[in-house]
Amino acid sequence: MGEIAVDIELENPGDRDHFERGHGRESDIRRTSIEAIVDTGAVMLVLPQNVVERLGVRTRRTAIVTYADERKEERPVAGPLTIHLCNRFMSTDCVVGPPLSEPLIGQIVLEALDLIADCTKRTLTPRPESPDYPLLNLK
Repeated sequence: MGEIAVDIELENPGDRDHFERGHGRESDIRRTSIEAIVDTGAVMLVLPQNVVERLGVRTRRTAIVTYADERKEERPVAGPLTIHLCNRFMSTDCVVGPPLSEPLIGQIVLEALDLIADCTKRTLTPRPESPDYPLLNLK
């Protein structure tokens, strides 16, 4: 199966809110664009520590994560942050990985944004029945 790499935009929603309330300039909003790997085996968004620090989001809690090799480790969880992907966006927390580690997009983001990962074609696209906005099941 092929790896799916996508460009994502990340933003500090507190900075955005501050700007929208008439304080500061839009250029003061901490944001960044990075390439991330879609990992259908991951649950959460995982970002390297240096990216989290650049966005200025705080550690909110910790979680025990399990790696592909079955190792377990306690990692910080930071947020909130806003992720823009495939012309959709959401606010979420992220697991903080080591500095310069590979950013991963997990199932929470894929489900909330209603995106389909096709590992054979190496694409990430909106579900065909909801091309303009997420279609979320509430049952």
